[in-house]
Amino acid sequence: MNQVFNNNYGKKLRGVNLGGWLVLEKWMTPSVFEGLQAADETTYCVELGDRADEILKQHWNTFITRDDFAWLAQRGINAVRIPVGHWIFGAGYPYHRTYGDNPEPFVVGGIEVLDRAFDWAEEFDLAIVLDLHAAPGCQNGFDNGGIQDVCEWHTQPEYINFSLLVLERLAQRYQQRPALHAIEVLNEPRWDIPTDVLKDFYLNAYQRIRLYCQPEDVAVVFHDGFRSFHEFTGFISQPEFSNVVFDMHRYQCFVREDIDTDIYGHMHKAAIDWKNEADEIINELGQPVYLGEWSLGLDLKIVSLWAEGPFNHALENMDDFQMDVAYRGYAAAQLLTFEKYLGWFFWSYKTETAPAWCFRDCVEKGWLPDRFA
Repeated sequence: MNQVFNNNYGKKLRGVNLGGWLVLEKWMTPSVFEGLQAADETTYCVELGDRADEILKQHWNTFITRDDFAWLAQRGINAVRIPVGHWIFGAGYPYHRTYGDNPEPFVVGGIEVLDRAFDWAEEFDLAIVLDLHAAPGCQNGFDNGGIQDVCEWHTQPEYINFSLLVLERLAQRYQQRPALHAIEVLNEPRWDIPTDVLKDFYLNAYQRIRLYCQPEDVAVVFHDGFRSFHEFTGFISQPEFSNVVFDMHRYQCFVREDIDTDIYGHMHKAAIDWKNEADEIINELGQPVYLGEWSLGLDLKIVSLWAEGPFNHALENMDDFQMDVAYRGYAAAQLLTFEKYLGWFFWSYKTETAPAWCFRDCVEKGWLPDRFA
């Protein structure tokens, strides 16, 4: 690519997602959901009602702390991607029928937690990518979008408009914070949302963020929406648009072909197929790329609590030594490929029950390097 980057444009990011913190995911923190029918943050807050306030604030204050930012910095990680929900600023969001009789069910106070995260990031020289992970009406039907099995974000103008307002408010609030490196306008919008609707939203989001954040300071990030990068070739490109980053996520545990693959096939896909994909994207897209999510997870049952078998696990019949070698090989194959991009972010820093999805566990078990700089 012939783009000229300033310091913020060209900074290589080796990062970690802080998932399960300000947007709940049941598989990551099952203890928070213990005894509840809730499957996501919306139904969690609706089911608990007033009791949600104390429990969720306890989670916010303990799940990720200043010590975690220090630990990441000590290992050479230089960025965190922080998922937030559309409710981050408190009341005023559009109503959805899943709220029932409570028009504003979400716990208030997340924005102060995010403020603290900026303080910690700046103390330890970590860049922050803010990520609108859950939009009104849910943009993907996943639990991480706020409402599982509902995908209505694109069907109501008020949902789209409120998403733009949240992005604008985030840009306004954090425009002067040195840690703010990028704002991702929407996480993983579903593949069947019309591409023209998505592109229109991305363009509007860029303009709203640029009201407060200049290209030399803050990147605007948009996700591929689970479709080919070819659909975005030349989209939001220079010279009219500056410091725009394309985001894609790569996992090997969600489709049947991957589920039935052995560890050698997983490493081949990461080191060869994804490497070839990276070369093609870098040569043809014309924009820098973040690999915004990846992990060592190979077991669908862990992340999709509702998933039905059968499962042909890549690590079956291995002893502990062989499993450690397999995870190290799979990690190295992915890192070698993802280093081709401008940045990458492991999903996620911490889980309660899934070591292959927990960056800290992966480092401490020796599956991932203990230094990233």
